Amino acid sequence: MTALQDFELFGTQSPPASWLVVATGVVALVSVVPHGLWRLSRNAVTIAHEGGHGLVALLTGRRLDGIRLHSDTSGLTVSRGKPYGLGMILTAAAGYTAPPLLGLGGAALLAAHHITLLLWLATALLLAMLVMIRNAYGVLTVVITGAAFLLVSWLTGPDVQSAFAYTAVWFLLLGGVRPAFELQRKRRRHNDGDSDADQLARLTHVPPALWLFLFHAVSVCSLIGGGRWLLGL
Repeated sequence: MTALQDFELFGTQSPPASWLVVATGVVALVSVVPHGLWRLSRNAVTIAHEGGHGLVALLTGRRLDGIRLHSDTSGLTVSRGKPYGLGMILTAAAGYTAPPLLGLGGAALLAAHHITLLLWLATALLLAMLVMIRNAYGVLTVVITGAAFLLVSWLTGPDVQSAFAYTAVWFLLLGGVRPAFELQRKRRRHNDGDSDADQLARLTHVPPALWLFLFHAVSVCSLIGGGRWLLGL
């Protein structure tokens, strides 16, 4: 019987064995490092990236028009409001920081043994995001990801739920590090001035390099802090 059927959504579950925590971290690392696998798994990071833009846009009072996810793992979030000011700055900064911060929040929930709660929160966020998707590929990507969380939390037992939850959180922590380095390389080779760092530089008159440093700092610190929580250190 699942945790939901036991009405234990907000209860705690037994933590997995240490070897499973390490094993799920290795699985997540393997999905991030090889370029071939990363081209596929990066879609999940793009969901978190664009979802971060969208969520912060709503929280800062902007009107969210829609989100698009593309097969090349790029994305676009369109919101309306003042093209300047704190709300716009926070919205622009939320993309690269969202995946590692979501991973950090997930690690905190797992450290508190709220495995089922994490799975259902992720499902709810994906369902809310689905409403704002404006292209077919984006709908397909979010539906597949949301269905995976829903089926695991609804149909599987505690061991499978633990393995899935820890793998997902490790993936956000590890996968949240790589995009900032990719952005740095992209700007070095071909800077079209349209990246999040460049937009933030225009909004704040702070050099793009400092925004890149912020993206790196958030992702690396989240990985260190979240990794320590997951490993129980």
